[in-house]
Amino acid sequence: MNGKRFLLPWLAVLLDEVCGDPPNRWHPVAWLGSAIARVEQRVWHGEPRRDFWAGLGVWLGGVVLVGGIVKLITAALRKIPQPFGIIAEAFLLKLSLSPRGLRQAALAVEAAIEEGDLPKARQELAWHLVSRDTRALNESQVAGATIESVAENASDGILAPLVYYTLGGLPLVWIYRCANTLDSMWGYHNERYEWLGKIPARLDDLLNWLPARFTAFLLVLAASLRGENAHRAWTILRRDARTTASPNAGYPMSAMAGALGVELEKVGQYRLGNGLSAPEARDIRRAVRLMQTTVWLGIGILSLVSLWLPNRARRT
Repeated sequence: MNGKRFLLPWLAVLLDEVCGDPPNRWHPVAWLGSAIARVEQRVWHGEPRRDFWAGLGVWLGGVVLVGGIVKLITAALRKIPQPFGIIAEAFLLKLSLSPRGLRQAALAVEAAIEEGDLPKARQELAWHLVSRDTRALNESQVAGATIESVAENASDGILAPLVYYTLGGLPLVWIYRCANTLDSMWGYHNERYEWLGKIPARLDDLLNWLPARFTAFLLVLAASLRGENAHRAWTILRRDARTTASPNAGYPMSAMAGALGVELEKVGQYRLGNGLSAPEARDIRRAVRLMQTTVWLGIGILSLVSLWLPNRARRT
C-alpha cells in the first residue's frame, strides 16, 4: 500500500483551504498561460494547415516539457527529509486545483445578487468564472451561469487533476494542467483559433472524458448525502448530458441541474433540466455545498483506488 499516495490529495485540499492561491506572478498555471501567449505570437500564421500543425507541435512540446520538469522536481523533493518532502509534494498538487477559489468566486456572485447589484454580479461572473459575454444576462441567468461554472470546474478544475494524480502522479497532473490551459486559451471556434486550437481542444476533450463522468456520478451521490434530489439528478443526467456542444461539460452540469431542481440554459446552445425552476441566488450556495461534498467523496474514492493500483502506475 502507498500511504503517501493515499495522504497527498487530502493534504493538498487542506493546504488549499488554509493558503488559497498565490498571486499570479508565483502561480505555475499563470506561468503556463504567459508562456502559451508568447508562443502563440510566434506560431500563429492565419493559414489552416500551418496553424493545425503548429497547434499539435505546441501541445506535444508543452506536455513533454512540463512533464519532464515536474518529474525532475518530484525526484528532488523525495530527497527532502520528511514530513517536509510530503508537504512540498502536496503543495505542488494543491497548485493544480482550487476548490477554495471556486467557492469564493461563486459566493461573490451570490452576494452581489443578494445586494441587488446586478452589474457587480455580472462583473464577478465574467472576471472569475466564465468567458461568455455577461453584460445582457438577467439575475436568473447570472445565477445559472454561476451554477454551471461550479459544476464544470468541479470536474476539470478539481477532480480531473486528482484523477490524474491517482493514475500517474504529479507529472501527469501537470501534463493535464498544461493541456487544459492550452484548450482554455486556444479552444475557440473563431477565425484565429479554429485551426491552431483544434488539436488542443480535441485532446482536452479526451483527457476530460473520464473526470467529467466521474464527477457527474459523484454529484448524484453527493445529492443523496446533502438532502438534494439524487433521483432527479440521475434522470436529468441521463437525459441531457449529451445535449451540449462539449462532449464532457454536459455531464456535471446536467447532474447539478437535476440535483438542485433548476434549469440551466446558455441561450441558443443548450437547456439542461428543461421545465425545472429558474435558478436563484440562493441556489448558488446549494451548488457550492454540493460541489464541496463531491470533491471530498472524490478524494475518498481516489485515495482508496490508489492503494490497489500497481506500484509502477502509482510511482510519482
